Amino acid sequence: MVPRYARPAMSALWEPEAKYRIWFEIEAHATQKLADLGVVPESGPKALWDWWATDPKIDVEAIDAKEAVLKHDVIAFLDWVAEQVGPEARFMHQGMTSSDVLDTTLSVQLARASDILLDDLDALLAAIKKRAEEHKFTPTIGRSHGIHAEPVTFGLKLAQAYAEFDRCKKRLIAAREEIATCAISGAVGTFANIDPAVEDYVADKLGLVSEPVSTQVIPRDRHAMFFSVLAVIAGSIERLAVEVRHLQRTEVLEAEEYFAPGQKGSSAMPHKRNPILTENLTGQARMIRSYAMPALENVALWHERDISHSSVERFIGPDATITLDFALARLTGVIDKLLIYPERMQTNMDRMGGLIHSQRVLLALTQAGITRDNAYRLVQRNAMKVWEADGKKSLLDLLKADEEVTAALSEKELEEKFDLEFHFKHVDTIFSRVFG
Repeated sequence: MVPRYARPAMSALWEPEAKYRIWFEIEAHATQKLADLGVVPESGPKALWDWWATDPKIDVEAIDAKEAVLKHDVIAFLDWVAEQVGPEARFMHQGMTSSDVLDTTLSVQLARASDILLDDLDALLAAIKKRAEEHKFTPTIGRSHGIHAEPVTFGLKLAQAYAEFDRCKKRLIAAREEIATCAISGAVGTFANIDPAVEDYVADKLGLVSEPVSTQVIPRDRHAMFFSVLAVIAGSIERLAVEVRHLQRTEVLEAEEYFAPGQKGSSAMPHKRNPILTENLTGQARMIRSYAMPALENVALWHERDISHSSVERFIGPDATITLDFALARLTGVIDKLLIYPERMQTNMDRMGGLIHSQRVLLALTQAGITRDNAYRLVQRNAMKVWEADGKKSLLDLLKADEEVTAALSEKELEEKFDLEFHFKHVDTIFSRVFG
C-alpha cells in the first residue's frame, strides 16, 4: 500500500490492530457458542468479554515478537490474549483451525471494504448525473477511431459513464454477497471437533453467512470473483479518465481538469496545464487490474488447503481496495470540477465543413431511388474534397453543385439533412433509460 494513494477509512480496515480485533471477536463469539452448547464453561467467554469490555489496546509489537519466535501468527495472538485474560482463555479456539480465523477475518475485511467502495460509487454516480443533466443538450462531436463521426451531446457521453458505473455497482453488490462467508469448520472442514452451530452463530454476529462447504479454507473462487469485479471497475475508471485526457489535448480542448490557483503544470514550461489526475487514474487502474490475476491463480489450491494463497492475499487485499477507494474518490473530484467548453465543442464540430452529416444525405439519396452503392459514391466523392481541403470547403455547397445529387434531392432537401438538432431527438429517451 502506498500512503500517497490511500484514504484513512479504508486504510484503517487493514491495520494490524483492526485485524487482531476481528480475530478476537471471532474467537470470543465461537467460545460463547461453545459455552451455550455446554462444550466449555460459561466462565470462558465471560472472561474474554469482561477483558474486552475494558477496550484494551492491542499490543501489535508484543504479538509480532511472539510470532518471530513461534513462526505462527494465530498462535502468537492466542498466547498474547491468554496472558491478558488469564487461565480461562484456554477455552478459546476449541476445535478450530487457523484458517477459521484468517479466512473469516478476510471475509469481514472485504465485506467492509465493499461497503466503503459502494459509498464511493454512489458519490461518483451522483457527480456524473449532475454534470450529465447540466450538459444534456450540449452538442459535441462523437468520434469513432478518434475521427469525427456524428454529433452527440456531452450529456450523452456522461450518461454512458453513469450507466457503466451503475453496472459496476450492481456487480460489486453481488461480489460483496459472494465474499461475505464464514468458515468455523475445523481441520479439513469436517466439523469433527466443533459443532456447525458455532459457525452459524459467528457468521450471524459478524454479518456473514456460513460457507456451505469449506475444505479448511473458504473456496478461493469467491475471492477471484471479488478481485475480478474490482478490476472491471478499474477498467471503467480508466475508460472515463482516458476520455477526459483526450478531450483535454490542446488541439481538442473540449473539457479540462480543474486547474487550481497556484498550481503549476511543468517545472520547465510555465504555460502547461496537464491532465495529471486522469493520467494518475490510468496508472492506478493498471495496478488494480493486476491484482485480479493472482486472485484467479489462488483458486487452484492443493487438496483441502495449502497456503500459497496467503502471501498473495496479504498484498492484494489491502492494495486493491485501498487503491480503488482512492481512485473512485479522485475520479469523483475530477468530474465534479471538470471544466467544460461548449463553444470549443461547437468549433471542433464545425471545422470539417459539415462532413458529420454525410449519413443523412446518403440515406436521403437511397430513399430518392438511387442504389446504396451509387449514393455512397456520390456523397463520398464530395466528402473527400472537403477532407483534402482540411474542412475549408463545405460539403453542403459541394453537394448542391453536384448535378447527380441535385437530380435526386432539391437544395432545400439537402439543407434539411444538415440540421444539428435532428441528432438529439432521442436524448430524452436515452436519459430516461439511464436515469429513470
